[in-house]
Amino acid sequence: MRRLRTRVAGVLLAVLALTVTTACSSEDGAAGSEPAAKAEAAADRVEPLADTPVPQLPVTVRSSDGRKVTVRDAQRIVPLSGSLSEIVFTLGLGDRVVARDITATFAQAEKLPVVTRNHDVSAESVLSLKPDLVLAETTTGPDEAMDQIRDAGVPVLVVDPAKSLDDVGPRIGTVARALGVPAAGEELTKRSEDRIAAVRKDIPKKTDKPRVAFLYLRGTASVYLIGGKDSGATSLLEAAGAVDGGAESGLEKDFTTITTEALAKAAPDAILVMSKGLESVGGIDGLVEIPGVAQTPAGMERRVVSIEDGVLLNYGPRTDEVLKSLVDQLYGDAK
Repeated sequence: MRRLRTRVAGVLLAVLALTVTTACSSEDGAAGSEPAAKAEAAADRVEPLADTPVPQLPVTVRSSDGRKVTVRDAQRIVPLSGSLSEIVFTLGLGDRVVARDITATFAQAEKLPVVTRNHDVSAESVLSLKPDLVLAETTTGPDEAMDQIRDAGVPVLVVDPAKSLDDVGPRIGTVARALGVPAAGEELTKRSEDRIAAVRKDIPKKTDKPRVAFLYLRGTASVYLIGGKDSGATSLLEAAGAVDGGAESGLEKDFTTITTEALAKAAPDAILVMSKGLESVGGIDGLVEIPGVAQTPAGMERRVVSIEDGVLLNYGPRTDEVLKSLVDQLYGDAK
């Protein structure tokens, strides 16, 4: 389970979208499919800062694994998570990125070569691209591959994983300092925090906060989990004016196998899922067939909030979009 939360934060796609199920005639569907596809493609992009910064190197920074890392050049960068890729591209240095992790699938990165297999790093693939700097998470592995990259003389900066909205600024700052663009990091941090604050101002003020259970679903692998205290979703739900039902019910671990009892204790008014996970169980119809779901208030009302896999728990430059999607779906016409 150690690496599950990072995998949950970036499985398959990095596009923010809503899962919408609409009954329509084939004629209407044909007429609307192309504009809808273009709108979705347009949304699957990061927004770089207006002014491209120029790295001032060399710099020496402390990695979260305790090592001091000296970065002498940043012409060839390999970020080993979708979240870290988003930060580099949004800082305006995407043209220096030469590879991607499987979870970095936003438009500007999607054509880059992938250097991970099932979320494990291929040291040979990374080294073949002659990187100046590798950016990794504390959960990036296997350890043997990371050691092989270091032994080849490549600087590897390890960044603490994202767990809450409070991590947005520090993660951006850490990456920006390593790239020699601290001022750009401060600008992006302010932009990100301002946008998150703007979304929070628009949240309906309610006495009764909705209870939301975060479910991690992979029907094709028979994986059905409910998020607890360390799932990473609590901060996002609280920012949206909701209560994390799993955490509040006493689930201490990041994820626990779904049981009827666990769902009854969580008593969610709504269920938060990743869109690919929802798809993997057959949509809402399949979701309510999972034992215990149909008996919850959320299951009875078929109240499901779906956000794309790759950005839900990233806590980065697009977290305001995630929060807005969550708020819009959770409150709907009540706003």
